[in-house]
Amino acid sequence: MKISIITATYNSAATVKETLTCIAQQQYSDIEHLIVDGLSKDDTMAIVKEFPHVAKVTSEKDQGIYDAMNKGVQLATGDVIGILNSDDFYTNPLVLSKVAAAFEDPAVDAVYGDLQYVKANNVNMVTRTWRSGVYKKENLYYGWMPPHPTFFVRRQVYEKCGLFNTTLRSAADYELMLRVLLKYNINARYIPEVLVKMRAGGMSNASLKNRFRANKEDAMAWKLNELKPYFFTTWLKPLRKVLQFNPIKIWQK
Repeated sequence: MKISIITATYNSAATVKETLTCIAQQQYSDIEHLIVDGLSKDDTMAIVKEFPHVAKVTSEKDQGIYDAMNKGVQLATGDVIGILNSDDFYTNPLVLSKVAAAFEDPAVDAVYGDLQYVKANNVNMVTRTWRSGVYKKENLYYGWMPPHPTFFVRRQVYEKCGLFNTTLRSAADYELMLRVLLKYNINARYIPEVLVKMRAGGMSNASLKNRFRANKEDAMAWKLNELKPYFFTTWLKPLRKVLQFNPIKIWQK
């Protein structure tokens, strides 16, 4: 079973080496790592060239990160596809082996796990832990979603359900997961451990204004799929995150 990992980059020289290293160190052997770069102006591409495990590299102007992800999906030849951003990394060398083991069950269409946010300047300091829990379809109506960097699907899922909707600025990953899990009712399996660490930060939570815009996009994600959420669904989604934070670590350097 080949696993394709897509990493979208743009001026990612400060962090991409750690992302590349975590893939190179995976003990699972059948990996296709694709780099989709948006014409970086820093040393990103020079760093990528230091890693011979990278199977495919493209560097051209794109329309944003979700457009880059779509390009990666279209280039991928793996049986399973995952996306690892250029400032994220897997927690240990066995992550993809465990993902592959979960997909040995032919009834499983998607696999996901837990995620930790870490300080950008100290990846050993965890500020937030996102524990997903076992998938229940009804949880989506209560603001639940799996963390996208831990979300792997069979390539046929993209072929059946479609790619990321690039008209959404921050909720395209949420919309895609709503589409495949709720509208197409695919079968998802939970790996109960932290698979990915992500550096803290993100455009949807960067300011109150961005949070309101993200909430509007979350509502649009339901509408685009002709799904009807509860009146509180999109407000519960950000509120669920509050319990994930470690308030002491947030203020430490």
